[in-house]
Amino acid sequence: MNGEYKSKQTAVGGAVATSHYRATEAGAEALRMGGNAVDAAIAAAAVLCVVYPNNVALGGDLVALVRDPSGAVTFVNATGRAPKKLGLETLRQRHGNALPNRGIDTVTIPGGVRGWAALANQGAKLGWEDLLSPAHLCALDGIPVSRSVGRAIQLDHEALQADAGCREIFLPGGSPLMEGDLLRQPALAATFEQLMAQGPDAFYTGAIAHQWVKGLRLLGSAISEDEVAEYSPTIESAITAKIAGFEVLTSPPNTQGFSLLRTLNALQNQGINDPLEADAGRLAEIFAANNVVRSRWLADPDVGPFSADDLISMAAEGSESDARAASGDTVGLVAVSDDGWSVSLVQSVYWAFGSALLEPSTGVLFQNRGTSFSLDASHPAAFAPGARPPHTLMPVLVLRDGELAYALATMGGQAQAQIHAQLLLRLLTGASAIEATSAPRWVVGAQDDGDTPATLTVEVDVSAKALGSLRSSSGELKLVQPRDERLGHSNVIRILGSNFDAASDPRSDGSAIVVEAGS
Repeated sequence: MNGEYKSKQTAVGGAVATSHYRATEAGAEALRMGGNAVDAAIAAAAVLCVVYPNNVALGGDLVALVRDPSGAVTFVNATGRAPKKLGLETLRQRHGNALPNRGIDTVTIPGGVRGWAALANQGAKLGWEDLLSPAHLCALDGIPVSRSVGRAIQLDHEALQADAGCREIFLPGGSPLMEGDLLRQPALAATFEQLMAQGPDAFYTGAIAHQWVKGLRLLGSAISEDEVAEYSPTIESAITAKIAGFEVLTSPPNTQGFSLLRTLNALQNQGINDPLEADAGRLAEIFAANNVVRSRWLADPDVGPFSADDLISMAAEGSESDARAASGDTVGLVAVSDDGWSVSLVQSVYWAFGSALLEPSTGVLFQNRGTSFSLDASHPAAFAPGARPPHTLMPVLVLRDGELAYALATMGGQAQAQIHAQLLLRLLTGASAIEATSAPRWVVGAQDDGDTPATLTVEVDVSAKALGSLRSSSGELKLVQPRDERLGHSNVIRILGSNFDAASDPRSDGSAIVVEAGS
């Protein structure tokens, strides 16, 4: 179990792929220090909370699939809950029929940091000083603003300008940071320093928790220190489907993992033979139907009426209940070690910069996951005290004959299940990791402002055959440039006997590293 600081040991062989090169380096260094894939995933995720703040932060949520050397797979659900002292009618009085996209009432208890602790308890080997020091140094010394972060600051500068904490970090002196500028986060570095010394529980109890809860309450949050201290992730079973001799494992509700399994079942049941080319339009129709089920029926299983099996099997009736374009600001990373551990992890603040609220004394940016609650009392995902909102996040592992074949993770908002389907279809027909992550994609639904549930966003370099099929299935085709960031940052590791083939999506600022044992 993760605990005291440990000195360097013999490197464990493995692979890491993430959406930012500094995070990948941190994960690889964890392997070189004798850690396993769990250690690598935690170290990488922590760095991403510093270098990719438009996508992920300490104030966000986490989900992960973990496979141990015995072959057992567990799902870590570290998605946060709504304040217990806030009610549906109060929110309706404040906001009418729908929650705003951002703001204090969209902030739920952040689950990600205790998610790291839950992951560590699965079998991590290194101490918190080892795991969190790369993130601490990135925050303290600063990191050049990446392409993705710079673009997001430009696009969302008005939301960042409206919050004093965000303004100080992302618009110092009143000017938005640009790609290549140095992003320094001294308060966040101090928070990481405390987490290195005390472990993740320090985020939920004691001085750190007191500071950020006080900061949120000054803005009108109903979150209390008591419920923050009580928050705990859940450890659950994965849900599965089989396709072409492979077993695909993903996450149950309150996540949208069921949507990927619906797609795989539909492809087999409908006898669709060429889903990425001549039958691309039919695949897009499956995606659209799955979106309907997700938007109308996905909810926290603690309060919602439908299980994963229900969501996989039910008919898609009606239309999407909410077409707001969540911009898919998330990180997905994968790590595999040759001692038998593997992790697919997704961590997020939901929209770009989440709620756009950054508590200045701790440097913590908070998610806006609460905007996924409905304010319609009849909706399964209606706001309820202590409930978890529906989540677009979903990790994926793939087995062949009981052994790990692929580890996949992606960002992409509501389209994550669609991106995973396309990645899998390419991998299962022999694509390498870089071929799968680089191939042109399309997604159905609202990915950007002005999109509708019927919008079909297509990268222009799809094949002529696929484009023709897609045109026949949608009257709202939107062509975008190749490797468009709105089509997701994916990361893939293929297991090739005792070797690894790893790649990070060219749509991101990421990288993949294979570590040799003993190096």
